Amino acid sequence: MDSAFELLDRSPKTDVKSSPPLRVAILSYRSDPRVGGQGVYVDYLSRALLEAGAQVDVISGPPYPDLDARVKLIRLPSLDLFSKPYNGHFSLRPRHLLSATDTYEYFGHLSGKFVEPYTFGQRVFRYLKQHAHTYDVILDNQTLAEGTLAIQEKLGLPLVTMIHHPITQDRRLAIEKAEDWQHRLLARRWYSFVNMQRRVAKKLHYITCPSEHAKADISAEFGVNADQIQPIALGVDQTAFRPKPDIAKRPKRLITTASADTPLKGLHVLVEAYHQALQQDDDLELVVIGKLRRGLAKQTIHRLGLAGRVEFKSDLTREELADEFNRAHIAITPSLYEGFGLPAAEAMSCGTPVIVTDGGALPEVAGHAGIVVPKGDPQPLARAILDLVQNPEKHAEVAAACLARARDAFNWQKIAPHYLALLEKARVAAC
Repeated sequence: MDSAFELLDRSPKTDVKSSPPLRVAILSYRSDPRVGGQGVYVDYLSRALLEAGAQVDVISGPPYPDLDARVKLIRLPSLDLFSKPYNGHFSLRPRHLLSATDTYEYFGHLSGKFVEPYTFGQRVFRYLKQHAHTYDVILDNQTLAEGTLAIQEKLGLPLVTMIHHPITQDRRLAIEKAEDWQHRLLARRWYSFVNMQRRVAKKLHYITCPSEHAKADISAEFGVNADQIQPIALGVDQTAFRPKPDIAKRPKRLITTASADTPLKGLHVLVEAYHQALQQDDDLELVVIGKLRRGLAKQTIHRLGLAGRVEFKSDLTREELADEFNRAHIAITPSLYEGFGLPAAEAMSCGTPVIVTDGGALPEVAGHAGIVVPKGDPQPLARAILDLVQNPEKHAEVAAACLARARDAFNWQKIAPHYLALLEKARVAAC
């Protein structure tokens, strides 16, 4: 089967220079790149489309994205309860009761639901109802809400939806790893929005995703005809993520990223593997880009007595993150599932060798360049770490292969025209 990366050379081309710029709105219910990969995607995509000739606005709920100055940001405020003290439980004001959306957001959040996709969908539908003439086509970044579907069904605007991966995977792992029946119940309630996303996905006309693996899972989990899904690989900001010879390497440093301590990300597995590898090489370091949060990884760190050995770094700029990848000896993505895996692609672009699991699309990202190990098993991960640390020639070979692959496969200048072709296809079909 062709991969999303191979499809890049076969997708239809659009001559954007011969016609007026395509006016694109990118929708994203939360977009801060420091709290998740979707915010990074919004920044990358908006910049790439703009440089490919489109006119781009980003319509986002909080926390808001960091964007190129040439991209217009339209803020759709919410109650933003996750950023408030005490998780926003004391944030309700009488004026909020005048809004059905605000009221639902508050009480839904209070009851343990994740309601941001639904409430953003309601707000963005109202906004576009007033500004539909402003755009030629809409790209939704996995909101998958009734409100975003209404943009297609009621407003008649051409809509393309990015589904990074079906959140059913996250829900299944969260329930499996729950400590007891109460936590399983909480997980089911939190992920109840997935039922809405499944209903909406079935009615969408145009869907894109970042990999062939994601395409297969979206089709199976959401009941979507696979022919409606066009995989397009993601790119990396290669002006930031590049080899930096002036940065001194730490020959025993491992690096990983973890925006959240959820079972899906497999950080607890990496901590176990790190502990095993330390038995043979006590000089190994582990740096985690993210915050130490309550969850399996934190429990594992304390159980194994590694609190003083695992370093967490957060709130880094893109350049600072690139510096960390350059400083590290090996970058590891231990996820149990990924629809793509941007951190691995970013590390490869820095010329840092990567070890990834076989979870989801990660083998597609690593290709024949990186090292792939079985997901969820710390022993082969520990062996792979030690193998690269103890064999400088192999390390250099993998590093060179990762860089060569990244420069070709994760280049937004090659990727953006395929997004434009799909967006133009949706626009023409709606005319």
